[in-house]
Amino acid sequence: MTTKAALAILPIINILIIMLVVRWSAARAGVVSLFVTILLAWLGFGYGSDVYGDIGTIQAMGGAFSEAIFTAATILWILFPALCIHHLQVHTGAINTVRSKTASLSKDPRIVALLIFWFFALFGEGLAGFGTPVALTAPFLVSIGFRPVDSVAVALIGHSVGVSFGAVGTPILPQIASTGFEGLELARATGFYHAILGWVMLFIAMFMVTKSLEDRKDMTSSIWGWTTLAGALFLIPFFVISRWVGPELPTLGGAVFGGLGFVMIFRFACRKNMSFEKAPSPGRTTETSVSLYRVTAPYWILVSLIMLTRLIPPVKDVLSSFAWEWVLLDTFRGRIEPLYHPGTMLYLGFLTGGFLQRATLSDVKAAMAQAIGKLLPVTIALIAMLSLSRIMIHAGMIDILSTATANAAGELWPVFSPLIGALGTFVTGSATASNILFTDFQQTVAWNLGLPVLTMVGAQGFGAAAGNIICPHNIIAGGATVGLTGQEGKILGKTIMACAIYSTLGGFVTLWLSRCTI
Repeated sequence: MTTKAALAILPIINILIIMLVVRWSAARAGVVSLFVTILLAWLGFGYGSDVYGDIGTIQAMGGAFSEAIFTAATILWILFPALCIHHLQVHTGAINTVRSKTASLSKDPRIVALLIFWFFALFGEGLAGFGTPVALTAPFLVSIGFRPVDSVAVALIGHSVGVSFGAVGTPILPQIASTGFEGLELARATGFYHAILGWVMLFIAMFMVTKSLEDRKDMTSSIWGWTTLAGALFLIPFFVISRWVGPELPTLGGAVFGGLGFVMIFRFACRKNMSFEKAPSPGRTTETSVSLYRVTAPYWILVSLIMLTRLIPPVKDVLSSFAWEWVLLDTFRGRIEPLYHPGTMLYLGFLTGGFLQRATLSDVKAAMAQAIGKLLPVTIALIAMLSLSRIMIHAGMIDILSTATANAAGELWPVFSPLIGALGTFVTGSATASNILFTDFQQTVAWNLGLPVLTMVGAQGFGAAAGNIICPHNIIAGGATVGLTGQEGKILGKTIMACAIYSTLGGFVTLWLSRCTI
């Protein structure tokens, strides 16, 4: 590894040591690591002098900070209403009704957790992406009795299998633009990895769930048969859709078909007294139905709005056509489509759902006040981590690190290719951004080494999804929804091994595919 590459990796090593070993909060780790990154970028990589020399150091730093603050605002646009929904559910008592109704499906909380962290989280990822599924799923898991740290880790791991096609296929769009491949070709190349390896993440998540409940004495039946069934019911339609339909619906379709199929099979099994007993039900009364309709209002309104805006082209085109964009010094930029942004749907779900729940004005105000209180320290951590990532990107540190890795790997590059995708998401916080950052790089390396380009670009999309579970600001955001601000290192400690396993297995699949294709 060259001196430049060794310097380029220092901020990442610094973050991991401070969060995993020293156990500092993400805010403290982010601020310290940001200071280290600024010095490295300025002194080691000429950021602001050699890089963008016509701009100047102060302006270059200011541009990176501007991008970071803007991106943090777009993330907070999701987190604030998600927290508002959760706290409103607590204030109105709706969360108790949701908990009891969800638990009524089965006496075993592992079955309920399986529905939430697998099918519900993947459904949210397929529709909205951008942190929405974790923000909704983690509090849900806490409400039915799981530990907060485990809830966030399980939500992150469970939804990651669908991230490559999240938000109705958004991460694939920059790859289409960069490579010239059609969406269906990229969907096939990327979906294959998840279809054969997605089981790994499901079983890791379920292992965490069972560990979280290890003090429960009533968990006597095996959960692994149902876990295997859940995997098959999602991954088979996921594979079929990615293979023959395209990138927009594999995650969404797999979650819908799989979730409905799982519930139907489970209820049939309960009637036949197989494995698990259905929890006793108070009966279906009109009052109960109305109550359930009201207490779940924020959720079904959110799902309805996202489906309306994502799946109906005229509505999607109108809302996404309105965008706020800015460019600074012809180099730094940001863009948001406020009417199409999932955060806007969450706000509407919060306000409309509160009205249908007949929440009082004091309940709404209290929920918003609690959400604001929790987001103040989160904002510091987000801005610090995002500033660090933008400086690393603009200073060329990520490019140097990636190129050094490719040169060192040589013919074994396919093994490391998914790790580059994961690195991109770790730094940027988004699979879409990782694909923007590294698709051209993966394509160029494939050309230079005589490797099949489509296979390597698929590995990039796969790795970008794996990296979603270790990205600091995703962990910060997920932890904020369950009151874990300052304990992000504990979450990272639970997800980093899952990411390493998933990415490494993907690397060996890439190596096998590259040799079969050549």
